[in-house]
Amino acid sequence: MSKYVLGHHLEGEGTRLDLMSELLDPMHRRCIEALEIVKPGARTLEVGCGNGSISAWLAKRVSPGGKAVAFDQDLSLVEAHAPNLELRQGDIVAGPVEPGSFDLVTARAVLHHIANAEAAIKNLVASVRPGGALLLIEPDFLPVSVAEPLEVRAFWEGWLAWSRERGIDYYIGRSLALRLAALGLRQISGNAETAVYNGGSQWANYWTRTITELRMI
Repeated sequence: MSKYVLGHHLEGEGTRLDLMSELLDPMHRRCIEALEIVKPGARTLEVGCGNGSISAWLAKRVSPGGKAVAFDQDLSLVEAHAPNLELRQGDIVAGPVEPGSFDLVTARAVLHHIANAEAAIKNLVASVRPGGALLLIEPDFLPVSVAEPLEVRAFWEGWLAWSRERGIDYYIGRSLALRLAALGLRQISGNAETAVYNGGSQWANYWTRTITELRMI
């Protein structure tokens, strides 16, 4: 089974996931809407659902007649509930959730934590129905190599070194298009967004909480 460094049992993890939702959900929703595939009656799957905020939004978008599945190794922090929202526990490395069954399959900030990312990607692809869409949102930390001031750059260099030692790939985002093409997918496109922030911002707060939690391990 895949191992996630920041387990849901850690003190403050619920608050950290809520903050992640606040920061990333708007972009995630924009990307889903651009696909024009999530409509009433559709079936959606979110892998690595965290607190379930995106799955809850999807459940509303596919009503009436549709179904949203929220999938994670640990569902203890899922706060969302809806008649057409199913919570399902499992490991995406082990196999497809339901082969060829979903109009939309999406995963955010999941693959960079998985040592066997190839297996996870293959199973995500296999869960999409013919004519459906796969949306992956993952980091590419190359921009931090030119971060300023130099003290900030040194912090990120240390963070990336720590992550590499634990099998976390913060550059996986830039490799996704090639990985998907190798699996035979077509109509592949990608976009990048860079967050620029200072101390005291919500992004700075997010990273402070992340590092504080890691000190508990």
